[in-house]
Amino acid sequence: MSTLRNSVRLIGNVGNNPEIKTLENDKKFAKFSLATNEGYTNSKGEKIQQTIWHNIVAYGSIVNVIEQHIEKGKQLAVEGKLTYREYLDKDKQQKTITEIVVDEIVLL
Repeated sequence: MSTLRNSVRLIGNVGNNPEIKTLENDKKFAKFSLATNEGYTNSKGEKIQQTIWHNIVAYGSIVNVIEQHIEKGKQLAVEGKLTYREYLDKDKQQKTITEIVVDEIVLL
């Protein structure tokens, strides 16, 4: 049961081409958005489609896979953990961003 703690699994479409950066210690970092779609029928019988956007980040060797195979529109499955990061915007206002740090990617 311990593997279920802070575990996120999503299947969706890549929203933008991944942004790849090299960190100070020569390790690579990737980030991109992933769109998941959810549908339901409301009380009037109308079908409602909702798109939810997720911020995806990756470090280490998985970045090589992302760099070579992931592009906007590609459907994939990701598994990772949910994290929160705080930063100051240009107006010195504190912002919090939710990200999924990916451990595994499956191309669909």
